[in-house]
Amino acid sequence: MFDLSGRVALVTGGNGGIGLGFARGLARNGAAVMVAGRDAAKNAAAVTALEELGATAASVEVDVTDQASLQAMVARCVEVLGRLDILVNNAGTNIRRPPEQVTLADWHTVLNTNLTSAMFAAQAAYPHMKAGGVGRVINNGSMLSIFGMPLHAAYASSKGAVVQLTKSLATAWAKDGITVNCVLPGWIDTDLTRGARRDIPGLDDNVRARAPAGRWGTPEDFEGIAAFYASDAAAYITGTSIAVDGGYSIQG
Repeated sequence: MFDLSGRVALVTGGNGGIGLGFARGLARNGAAVMVAGRDAAKNAAAVTALEELGATAASVEVDVTDQASLQAMVARCVEVLGRLDILVNNAGTNIRRPPEQVTLADWHTVLNTNLTSAMFAAQAAYPHMKAGGVGRVINNGSMLSIFGMPLHAAYASSKGAVVQLTKSLATAWAKDGITVNCVLPGWIDTDLTRGARRDIPGLDDNVRARAPAGRWGTPEDFEGIAAFYASDAAAYITGTSIAVDGGYSIQG
């Protein structure tokens, strides 16, 4: 039920962090993986890492804030790997400021990267998935779609909207055999959150104390959820959001 052999996955922001965790999970279960990112060197390193797992892998440079670039990304995936069955909308960014200091440019940068890119990457992938009769879209949300933090107005807004986008796409595309689900990462040890640890005093201690797991998450913690959502085991699961946070969000 979890075998992804013969399927092709495209992972935006798949060249590091959680994105590479998603890509590894898909690759380990037999999928061919196209890594999409801005940094050609990081893309190449990710491809090598996936090939070392025995997977077929390739990469494409993309600007996820540009619709034409997203369309070209999907077209390149189909050209190189022959089809597209699984799309992981993982690319994201954050600008931490008090809301009274957020600029319009900040707002648009975060929402275009985190939300608008997911919408239009999915739109570009849709006809290929519909033609194949089966499709899986996995969106990367955040636990900040559940609760707020003072320096994350734009980020939390974008991720809350990703959850609602997931539900909308799920209802629209179920008739085409396409499921759309969302992952809500908690505090994960990545380049992005290392910056948060510098900016937010006491964050490291808070995470370790509050999460029942007693630790920060790692990109490897996302391999299983990617494989599950992409597999036949999840064929009747759509529109859902699953927290991968070591229990952080269930604590009062």
